[in-house]
Amino acid sequence: MLKSIRLMLLLSNVALILPATPTSAQNIPSDYQEVLKTLDKKGDFKDGVLKVNVPRNDLKITIQGFPTPTPFGFGGWIAFTKTANGSEVMMGDLVLSQDEVNPVMSALLDNGIDVTALHNHFFWDDPRVYFMHVHGMGKAADLTKRVKPGLDLIGHVTLAAATPASSGGAPLDTQKLAKIVGHEGEQSGAVYKITVGRDDLKMKEHGAAINARMGLNTWAAFTGTQEDAAIAGDVAMLESEVTPVLKALRKNGLDVVAIHHHMIEVTPMIIFLHYWGRGPAEKLATGFKAALDELGKGASTHGAGQ
Repeated sequence: MLKSIRLMLLLSNVALILPATPTSAQNIPSDYQEVLKTLDKKGDFKDGVLKVNVPRNDLKITIQGFPTPTPFGFGGWIAFTKTANGSEVMMGDLVLSQDEVNPVMSALLDNGIDVTALHNHFFWDDPRVYFMHVHGMGKAADLTKRVKPGLDLIGHVTLAAATPASSGGAPLDTQKLAKIVGHEGEQSGAVYKITVGRDDLKMKEHGAAINARMGLNTWAAFTGTQEDAAIAGDVAMLESEVTPVLKALRKNGLDVVAIHHHMIEVTPMIIFLHYWGRGPAEKLATGFKAALDELGKGASTHGAGQ
């Protein structure tokens, strides 16, 4: 009995001397520990999910002048969980400044990570921040390498300087723009707008045809001069078309400003994105045409009735 007591005391003293190992580190699987190490981020493992923290502690955000700390809604993250076959599903929500959105998006797309939504969570925030949802599938180590270039840009994008519009230049050559896009548009004051329907989708809701006039369309609005124009628009896409369209826009220098849906309980599901660009009108039209060319590459009809 005395020997047992002495042994217990000895083990207690040893436990006091040895450095404590964090419980969370013991629980994180080895492949996920490598994810945290590669990304140089902190995280935790619960309910079969590794959640990696990407907080925006560098931003001092106010909403209507009210100071809002990072945990109030500015703690970005990415998360990993295993599929039935042992690979990973990665999802995330990144908190980005306006200037970071498109550089980060391009870095993710170029490395095989999908961008699935882009929107704001607040009004009257200063600086303005946007939230980008991301998705990927594969092995944890590979996904980590693919998402890292985008994460590394956060907080390190140089602010873009605003350039005043030029005071002179040739009027928009609308015939040339229509020829590039492959569709005629309509003039409304200083704006030339080209609208392209998605009749290939044969969408119905409660028996009613949902056509371009009901909002199922892709469009581009041009204003300015032939040398210095602005473009803004909306693209209606099937889920499978989202990533190709994003890549086409970004490769042509057009900025994506929102990704969301406009309709619910419709089949097929349609995702809409809004974009903006500035530059020579022909270059802008070429960028829009590149995105337009990614639409409708699948089956000729995806129709469904509701």
